[in-house]
Amino acid sequence: MTDMLKLSVIIPCYNEKDTIKEIVAQVLDVGLAYEIIIIDDGSTDGTRDLLPALESDIVKVILKEHNQGKGAAVSTGFQAATGDVFIIQDADLEYDPRDYHALIQPIQEGRAKVVYGSRFLGGPRKTMFFWNMVANKLLTLVTNILYNTILSDMETCYKVFRADVVRDINIRSRRFDFEPEVTAKVLKKRIRIYEVPISYNGREWNEGKKIHWYDGPIALWTLLRYRFMN
Repeated sequence: MTDMLKLSVIIPCYNEKDTIKEIVAQVLDVGLAYEIIIIDDGSTDGTRDLLPALESDIVKVILKEHNQGKGAAVSTGFQAATGDVFIIQDADLEYDPRDYHALIQPIQEGRAKVVYGSRFLGGPRKTMFFWNMVANKLLTLVTNILYNTILSDMETCYKVFRADVVRDINIRSRRFDFEPEVTAKVLKKRIRIYEVPISYNGREWNEGKKIHWYDGPIALWTLLRYRFMN
């Protein structure tokens, strides 16, 4: 990166043997990563067998013995990252690293400390499942009401933080409730979130999509909990 900002790409990974090599290649092709940290969250499908060949001066691998969930994996990545800016990258090819330039630019220019990539601001996208979209928009609406903001996509994977913003945030969530928890805690620090449009290529359930219906109520409770608790 220019202006001496070092980008840490944090990739939580669980049972992604079909996509992990490709996503790492895509991140490297963009040419912005100072380091790529893969946190394997107890994969059992052979993903772990592929990771040693990916390690390099840039790519670091952390192996967790048991599956603890995305939130736990990302927290481990935050602790291990040494860059100035952190970006979360899912391993499933739904999100395109070519969007990094747009995601990083507001931080690079000093206009933001936190940037979210929104799937609902007009970027190219594969159509989502209707009820998934309804759940996303409902959770984003609740976020806006509780925290007095105007986000369009709270549940996005593409969350970009200046390192100093999140290093002192204690993340308790283990699964997908990481998304509302970190959002709530950033907004409670009175940090406004900048949004940019991104592309989105959502995968099907038979391709390994992992979020489930019960993650919605958990996310809603998380938003309510952290509005009135630390």
